[in-house]
Amino acid sequence: MDKYFSETQLILATPRGFCAGVERAVDIVNKAIDIFGAPIYVKHEVVHNKYVIEDLEKKGVIFIEDVTMVPNDSIIIYSAHGVSIKVKNDAKMRNLKIFDATCPLVTKVHIEVHRYSQAGIDVVLIGHKGHPEIEGTMGQYSSEKGEIHLIETMDDVVKLNIENNEVAYATQTTLSIDDTKDIISKLIDKFPTIKAPIKS
Repeated sequence: MDKYFSETQLILATPRGFCAGVERAVDIVNKAIDIFGAPIYVKHEVVHNKYVIEDLEKKGVIFIEDVTMVPNDSIIIYSAHGVSIKVKNDAKMRNLKIFDATCPLVTKVHIEVHRYSQAGIDVVLIGHKGHPEIEGTMGQYSSEKGEIHLIETMDDVVKLNIENNEVAYATQTTLSIDDTKDIISKLIDKFPTIKAPIKS
């Protein structure tokens, strides 16, 4: 037997548990329940963990996908995944009390995509179609001069047909560097002047 390990030793890999953005969102939901009581509405499940979701539901949290399901003047919390500009506008029109638990990393991507949209720069977004973070990020883009393009694979890069001289890319925050490095490399080969996300 290896001198460093015994039969009863358990080694935990790090990192483990939820990311900081999800922990923050769960804390916000719990604090809202403690302060305001039930019901509290949350746009999309705050974490992909059925035990946490069931515990929050027992406390009076109602998870929804469509803000029109939320009664006027109620409390709504945006999950860590973030939401589109349309969802924010719909919530304001219903006079909902809004708490934004969007992960700061997701907010950073939203700001960059919105800025590119305002400048008429096309954005290539690397992510998974249908993922709530992608829906929120795509919903930040609104431009008559440019367009946002969702890609998932290397083949999608080959199929991209962008006529705009200015192109930028952004990635879904839940994807690792290993998940995206080959796609990014192919994007740079195809669009040598493509703008990368701001690193800070």
